[in-house]
Amino acid sequence: MSTDNDDAGAHCSTPESDGEVAEEIAIVSFGRKMDTAEEIVDGIGDRYASIDVLEYHGEVFAEHWGEYDCFVGLMASGIAMRKTAPLLDDKWDDPAVVVVDEELTWAIPLTGGHHGANQVAQDLASMGAVPAMTTASEAAGKQGVEERAKALDTHVVNGDSTVATNLAVLDDDLGPVARLDGPKAVLVGDGVTVLKRNEADGVVLGTGSVSGAKQEQFLDAWESVLDDTDYGVDDVEFVATGTRKEDEDGLLEAADELGVGVVAFEKDTLEEFEGPTTSRSKELIGWPGISEASAIAGGRDHELLVEKERYDDAVTVAVGR
Repeated sequence: MSTDNDDAGAHCSTPESDGEVAEEIAIVSFGRKMDTAEEIVDGIGDRYASIDVLEYHGEVFAEHWGEYDCFVGLMASGIAMRKTAPLLDDKWDDPAVVVVDEELTWAIPLTGGHHGANQVAQDLASMGAVPAMTTASEAAGKQGVEERAKALDTHVVNGDSTVATNLAVLDDDLGPVARLDGPKAVLVGDGVTVLKRNEADGVVLGTGSVSGAKQEQFLDAWESVLDDTDYGVDDVEFVATGTRKEDEDGLLEAADELGVGVVAFEKDTLEEFEGPTTSRSKELIGWPGISEASAIAGGRDHELLVEKERYDDAVTVAVGR
């Protein structure tokens, strides 16, 4: 059984991505569990470029190793571990492996947590499964370097560096991602992770809001501002905001609904890219207008395409590219 989605919208396509994002999925299931496998396809299949169902036999993983970004084993974790362990070689090249039980109670990433398994487990959570994350940054409730790469619609160039930088994440010592616009040459050490933007011609939605703004208000505002451009929801690379708004539940829920990342810029970065529209926040709390400044800071060309607009007296949006 195979399902192809040419316009899968929940995850960014990442050429040369070194496997940070899972796009092609295989569900490996015993024959008696095929109904559950088909339920998974119906539940999350539209989030991926393709999703196949393979019936389990002793060599099924070996036969299809390298054909998929992630295997979802609808089976006991011991079976999946014994059958895939001899095939593992390099975490940047190996497919991710997740196991899930027939009742969709648990989704457990076994390998490749930062390279697709956590992503798939989180998607299975929308069907009621509890994602059991054991990667250090997620266990600590922090965003690892690979997760930051996905949020920025970028990919990691030098994979070996992420050991050091993810340790810095755990120690709260990494800081924001530094941006370097070319043409330039850069010399980095082993502990510097280089992220490269994926090839695309999209836009960034710079967003501010009143505290407690709802998911629907963000979604309505974003769709409304895009209606006046030549871009649509599928062209959004990520949503940008300021660190003082990075924990707004409505914003995070709306971004998750669209399948895009959220990038929060520090105050000094926003001051560097302050927009043209006067903002009361600068007078009241010393911050430049978040929506325009974050749209400009996040855009590939630091260009403001649409100045800020206010919706429902709750959400402000500007568009950058």
